[in-house]
Amino acid sequence: MWKATILRTLHHFVVPDWWALRSFPKSTLLRIEQAIAASESAHLGELRFVVEASQSLHGLLHDQSARARAVELFSQLGVWDTEHNSGVLIYVQLVDRRVEIVADRGINARVEEGFWNAICRRIEAAYRAGSFEQGTLLALNDVTAVLAEHFPATGDNPDELPNAPGIC
Repeated sequence: MWKATILRTLHHFVVPDWWALRSFPKSTLLRIEQAIAASESAHLGELRFVVEASQSLHGLLHDQSARARAVELFSQLGVWDTEHNSGVLIYVQLVDRRVEIVADRGINARVEEGFWNAICRRIEAAYRAGSFEQGTLLALNDVTAVLAEHFPATGDNPDELPNAPGIC
């Protein structure tokens, strides 16, 4: 177990952020931002997409999981603080090739955990195949469909969170 931890830590230090982030060029980030904006016009949910190349030294020393980091960012970015409790964070940790989705209590009460996990595994499979943009956009479509089903757009639909992907 400790060998795996040491290898993981070394991997995070050896792979520079710019190398890991090459899979998300500006053109891809723009298309993701546009997809999020279009998505949010169809429902009362709020989406955030965050890509992190490697984990911080603090996270590595405390063996922070991708899930724990996603929950931390969910809080820091205020995804939990939307009017309808319908915020969804898609978190991508590139060096470990992990994807996590954290959904606020309003949508989580209506959607089973297995749905979110299935989306995460499909994104990871797409990324393994080198389809970063397509895998992300397909996942956003899945999340859009479930948010539109449970939180359809009404006349008043404020954009509460930034649509641009976050790069950590």
